[in-house]
Amino acid sequence: MDLPSFSELLQYIFDGLSVGAIYALLALGLVVVYRGTGHLNFAQGEMATLCTYGVWELHDRGLPLILALVIGAAIGFGLGAVIETALIRPVAKKSPFAVIIVTIGLFLGINSLTNGVWGPPPEEAMPSLFPNKPDDFVSIVGATWRYERIGVLVVCLILGAGLLQLFKRTRFGLAMRAVASNPESSRLVGISTSHVLMASWGIAAALGAVSGTLVAGVNTSVTPGMMFSIFVYASAAATLGGLDSVGGALIAGLSIGVVENLAANIFPDWIGQSMRLAVALVIILVVMLFKPSGLFGSSKVERV
Repeated sequence: MDLPSFSELLQYIFDGLSVGAIYALLALGLVVVYRGTGHLNFAQGEMATLCTYGVWELHDRGLPLILALVIGAAIGFGLGAVIETALIRPVAKKSPFAVIIVTIGLFLGINSLTNGVWGPPPEEAMPSLFPNKPDDFVSIVGATWRYERIGVLVVCLILGAGLLQLFKRTRFGLAMRAVASNPESSRLVGISTSHVLMASWGIAAALGAVSGTLVAGVNTSVTPGMMFSIFVYASAAATLGGLDSVGGALIAGLSIGVVENLAANIFPDWIGQSMRLAVALVIILVVMLFKPSGLFGSSKVERV
């Protein structure tokens, strides 16, 4: 096995950060839902795909891409709020396990919907939010970092910082944590639990619209299954960082992107490109076995 040069190593890190930013963005949606409701949304990736199709449709009808994304994120917010109100909340009152079944059903239903409505990838390419011409890159010590990938990372960091401020410095962020911990007590102190629950799912769906649009722009197309593997990586990031930690999801998502890219390129005979997904699955397994709350998550204390 030949060791990579410094420029090659730097290239692997740049590529890993770019991919990890996508993982982190989708992981943020998982964290928002869990932090606000205490549930896991297994349909997060498919909801992101559906919103991305909406963004593509609006752009194809003549709207500028950034405006189409804003409208698509708003539609995603409404979609998330409706799903929480009409599907999640009624079954959550009966059984937490039922929420898992419903979100898996949503996963299958939305995937079938996108396949049925749009079918194969549209002939018109999905444009990128950032410059992506062949010469749109910066060279650093022999490694290249495309402006498009830098833009994805910047968006991820900005949204993550915004969510951190929302959770730490606003009453709404505190209300989200209170509702997830004890809905009954939250109602007694005047917190509108219904609004918090709807907003949590709405924010997560809006984040999904952003992450899906970025993925489609990088891939230059929208496909029904484009977010499936990314959802697995995002789940690993949320699990590793802590399901209630925004900063943990950011750090873990970027770290997983770098680690799996380094592993696939430095050990091509053992891992390679075909085994990259196994890295995420191993991370989920190890974290759940040894530190279920994640590296930055809050451990629950129960009185006995």
